[in-house]
Amino acid sequence: MKNTKYFIFISFLFIASCSTNSEDDLTNPIVLNNTTTYTLNIKQIIDNNCTSCHGASPSNGASTSLVTYAQVKASVQSGSLLDRISRAQGSSGMMPNFGTRLPQTSIDLIADWNTDGLLE
Repeated sequence: MKNTKYFIFISFLFIASCSTNSEDDLTNPIVLNNTTTYTLNIKQIIDNNCTSCHGASPSNGASTSLVTYAQVKASVQSGSLLDRISRAQGSSGMMPNFGTRLPQTSIDLIADWNTDGLLE
């Protein structure tokens, strides 16, 4: 009986520790060592939000492909990508086009990646 109570208590603690109050915590990559990299952080954001239009063959009016590190890096360096994803919801030219603005945490990660030197 004592072991059963102990097991239930430990199980409750385990389940309670898995909760979160933020959806961003579940959908955005974790930044390790305070350095943002394309492979660990940015690629996932781009793949999940941009490549449906900015794929290998851009579609739906997209003018550039954002499939490779070099392509995404060039778009950030030109200022185009950060400008477009930072616009207010519903603003002309806001990306993702006809979609919901990226969470601010994702935009901040891309800005941090730029500041950190656009590391691969």
